[in-house]
Amino acid sequence: MTAPILITGASGLIGGTLATRLRAAGDATRGIDLRSTDPAERIDIRDRDAVFRAAEGARGIVHLAAVSRVITAERDPDTCWSVNVTGTGSVLDAAQRSPTCRWVIYASSREVYGEQDALPVAETAPLRPMNVYARSKVAAEDMTYEAARNGGIAATVLRFSNVFGRVTDYPDRVVPAFARAAADGGTLRIDGADHLFDFTHVDDVVHGIVRTIARLEADGRSLDPVHLVTGTGTTLGELADVAVRLAGSAATVVQAPPRSFDVARFYGDPARAEAMLGWQAETDLASGLADLITRFRALEVERPQTDGDG
Repeated sequence: MTAPILITGASGLIGGTLATRLRAAGDATRGIDLRSTDPAERIDIRDRDAVFRAAEGARGIVHLAAVSRVITAERDPDTCWSVNVTGTGSVLDAAQRSPTCRWVIYASSREVYGEQDALPVAETAPLRPMNVYARSKVAAEDMTYEAARNGGIAATVLRFSNVFGRVTDYPDRVVPAFARAAADGGTLRIDGADHLFDFTHVDDVVHGIVRTIARLEADGRSLDPVHLVTGTGTTLGELADVAVRLAGSAATVVQAPPRSFDVARFYGDPARAEAMLGWQAETDLASGLADLITRFRALEVERPQTDGDG
């Protein structure tokens, strides 16, 4: 049997989808995640010994575990830094110490680019992190490549942008929040209607990770950072309008001031991903959003009804 791939953050949006995709293709996987329902997988990535034990026998690591929300990081910057930087150090140490581990993929974010002077943004753009979350990601990217240089493993950084596509995602992330509110005929709150982002479906992101694994295993060499992006920018105002139109509901839209720690404008150039990985996004925003709205409505239908005394 082929040696397994270790996925940190295996219970998350990307991690869970990736594990399912890999197993369907015949790959063995092993997961760790503090949110796992399996006690054996409920491992804090800051626990070096536990991470090392989890990595034993793995042929590679996809490192997704992190404090992954900008707003969460702003509220608790110390934990953000501890998990995203110290925790990444534990994962990289396990990769270097393992005699079977040949590669590491580190999951980063478009937040590392901050505000850029020109769009679309290429991977060669200067990194301008604006918040503690982005700074932690830049630090972990540097650590990943340093471990590759010094530890005899191949590594790469994949930068993600506003990944969406599952009803099990954090409910207050913008795409699932808008999709659910539109499906229910509720209220869509926009924090900065003119903020512009590159929304990427989780199935496309997972396809890009699988392509990256294949490239690392075939070549055995580290790869330059690559972002998995659609190359299309959509404002939050446009996103809300599309969600309401697709839902055909009586949902309302309210506008609020933008948050001071958020990047306001980003969409990326997908040329490097296509050249390096043969990858391009296939799910357009409207299709992915329509599917989410349908799935949220199905959840409402399946939810047991209660009487007025409930």
